[in-house]
Amino acid sequence: MISDTAAIDFAPIAPLPIDVRWIHGSVSAKHNTDPDIQVHHYDEHTVILRQNMAVNHEAPFLFLLFGNERAVLIDTGATAEAEYFPLRRVVDELVGQWLAKHPRPGYGLVVLHTHGHGDHVAGDAQFADRPDTVLVDRALDTVREFLGLGPDLDVPAELDLGGRVLDCLGSPGHHAAAVSYYDRYTGLLLTGDTVYPGRLYIADWDAYVATVDRLIAFADTHPVGHVLGCHIEMTDQPGVDYPFQAVHQPAEPPLEMTTGQLREIRAALDQVAARPGQHPFDDFVVHYNG
Repeated sequence: MISDTAAIDFAPIAPLPIDVRWIHGSVSAKHNTDPDIQVHHYDEHTVILRQNMAVNHEAPFLFLLFGNERAVLIDTGATAEAEYFPLRRVVDELVGQWLAKHPRPGYGLVVLHTHGHGDHVAGDAQFADRPDTVLVDRALDTVREFLGLGPDLDVPAELDLGGRVLDCLGSPGHHAAAVSYYDRYTGLLLTGDTVYPGRLYIADWDAYVATVDRLIAFADTHPVGHVLGCHIEMTDQPGVDYPFQAVHQPAEPPLEMTTGQLREIRAALDQVAARPGQHPFDDFVVHYNG
């Protein structure tokens, strides 16, 4: 039990700017000098991580959120080997730094995923033997059982980190087990590969449309500060994305998107009307193979 004096009040805060220059690869991976993992503190209790593009071209973003009783790590990146991608070490350091400022006994960690594709789960094994850790398998049934998601995906589940609550929304379409997470404290809506400034790969058209509708409906009734996906693949030129497997992206747009862009994606889906192919729009590309 945490004493009242030690407990942090995770009352909602106003959106903060994400004032950071993300590592974005280099012309020569051999001469890349970026850290293996970039660490950005959105606030004292919220960390955004990005994997080095020279280690893996996917360069996914990961999220570490601290509550009073446990933290949650959302996604584990695209590389399994700690030698090249020391995620466990970085997370342990961040947890240790947070606990030094906010000491409490028996602090836990939950490892979850936005979905089960390899570039989001590769580092799972680094946490398999970590004490006080729950590593949630990527499988659809396991994810939904752990979170308490029922068959009606319009009803979100709640994950309580100890005074800091995440709303968990089933988000199939890109991947059957995809989940979006809304943090009531920061107002961040974490959308994985469902929504981000890049190529929106759609595996199940009807499910994806329903998911975007679900996200818009949720955003209409909750104060969403930023919509954060897990990749950047667009350039800063409207409608132009970087080539697949690019390892140098010097002119990226911001990671953060808006609820207005959610509506732009929904309008784009109506325009595409399930036609197979790549359909570029200013801030994203709708990619559907049919």
